[in-house]
Amino acid sequence: MTAGTSRPAVGRSRTARTALASVAAVIASMLVLSACGDQTNEAIARREAQKHRNVHAPLFKMLPKDVQDKGFLQVGSDMTYKPVEFRTNGQIAGIDPDLARAMEKTLGIKLDFNNATFDTLMGGLKSQRYDIAMSAMTDTKDRQEGIDSTTGKKIGAGVDFVDYLNVGVSLYTQKGKTQGIDGWDTMCGKKLAVQRGTVSHDLANAKSKACRKSGSQPISIEAFDNDSEAQTRLRTGGVDAVSSDYPVAAYAVNVSGGGKDFQMVGGAPLKAAPYGIAVPKGQAELRDALKAAVELTIKNGSYAEVLKKWDVKDAAVKEVQLNGGS
Repeated sequence: MTAGTSRPAVGRSRTARTALASVAAVIASMLVLSACGDQTNEAIARREAQKHRNVHAPLFKMLPKDVQDKGFLQVGSDMTYKPVEFRTNGQIAGIDPDLARAMEKTLGIKLDFNNATFDTLMGGLKSQRYDIAMSAMTDTKDRQEGIDSTTGKKIGAGVDFVDYLNVGVSLYTQKGKTQGIDGWDTMCGKKLAVQRGTVSHDLANAKSKACRKSGSQPISIEAFDNDSEAQTRLRTGGVDAVSSDYPVAAYAVNVSGGGKDFQMVGGAPLKAAPYGIAVPKGQAELRDALKAAVELTIKNGSYAEVLKKWDVKDAAVKEVQLNGGS
């Protein structure tokens, strides 16, 4: 009995040692993973930035000291917005990335683009996840003052804008199926797709209220995370029209289905307003360096080259303003 009863004790001891060994192995694995975890996006960005950091660039010394030291800015951007910013074959392309590359040469640092849905960008600036946002963002007073345009409530300190393009909002429909739509005045009672949190979304809400006020049916608005989803909804006949910024609408009309899917309606773009690079309030030194960078790209001709490449020459600004939106 004594020998028999001693065996379980040995078994338990071995089991305990095995368990302890397993725990140790797990902890070791976690430490290895933790070390790998240091390879974050920011760590990678820092290494890449050092390849581009140029202390002799004309505007390098205008940057805040901490930006000079790290050599890069984290840029929040919704990269689903052709032709302004998008991914193709794994590479970032579009008007904004091309302008950013031109600005990099004047600043001597890297502008590192991070993909996010458009309606999270302001929150990302507030939480310091991004240093700036460059994402076809219309400069508005609400955004400057940190006000939610839907609720009218103040949700943050707001941002300053460095205005670099001037664009309007356009409507487009399925080709040959306009449903009688010929501008915003004919949208009452129609179904409209927009990207959530954009000026098109705000404008659609305002126009829908005007429809109600006039005794007409409101606009049935469907808001999506990105413009591509809105286009798909129109392509499949789920809505009557899409509203987007003019460069995006024109690109969709010209490219989708080889130009056979959509057509522009309503004439000239409505509510022309500036796109701005959003910089958190209190970052005047960074804001002014970015303004100087845009101005220098205009002066050296690289700005015009980018706009010509993407066929948006009419969107060029004559003067780089701060907070020029209304």
